Amino acid sequence: MTTSPAAPTPTADPTATPLGFGVGARVTAAVMSEDYARIITDALSRLDTTGLLTETGDVSTYFGGHEVHLQRVLVDLAEALSRTEHHATLSVLLSRGCPGEVVCELPGGAGPRATEVPPVRRTGRFASAEWSLYPLADQVSADGTAPDHMRDIYAAIDHAKELGTYRGSEHFATRLEGDVGAVIASAVAGWLLVGRSVQHVTSHLTISLNSPSHEVRELAEKSETAGEDAR
Repeated sequence: MTTSPAAPTPTADPTATPLGFGVGARVTAAVMSEDYARIITDALSRLDTTGLLTETGDVSTYFGGHEVHLQRVLVDLAEALSRTEHHATLSVLLSRGCPGEVVCELPGGAGPRATEVPPVRRTGRFASAEWSLYPLADQVSADGTAPDHMRDIYAAIDHAKELGTYRGSEHFATRLEGDVGAVIASAVAGWLLVGRSVQHVTSHLTISLNSPSHEVRELAEKSETAGEDAR
């Protein structure tokens, strides 16, 4: 399935548009059900892909376009899968600033592209996730700022803490929990905030929905609360 956004206004700088700058996501969904193919294709068919270039293959679905539209479609897809009540996972790869994929040289020496962080849209559906962020900056910027990957990553983590989704650090990833809309917004925000000073930024987000372990944790928390009330 392929849909195209409206043709962009001609510009001397192709990187001025999200697609020209290489803004996009690859998403792979898995549903723990014998009817998984129908569930996934049905969820994809109902998405509002306005403003996005969409290509679905046998491994993943590609969405290309503005970051606001990307966040919208990711939250819609996660919410749709969550409401099936089946245990499902979403694996998301975000990338911006490398439209050539192999060679990331932008025409005219264009650099980072600043974009406003989209607001959080909460869904009422819980998710846990593992998130990794990669600022791919190796050279001193035009203003003399040296690359500092951990500085940018810590700033993104601080933003997740402000949104209330940060739960801790794990091997090679940061643990996020909360409303799936806020979890996705945390990853997108970190990706965009780093992108204000770093041209090429990628991020991985693996989301778990309706996991049996979520139910076990909820029961344990209720039991602990009941014990405290009894005291």
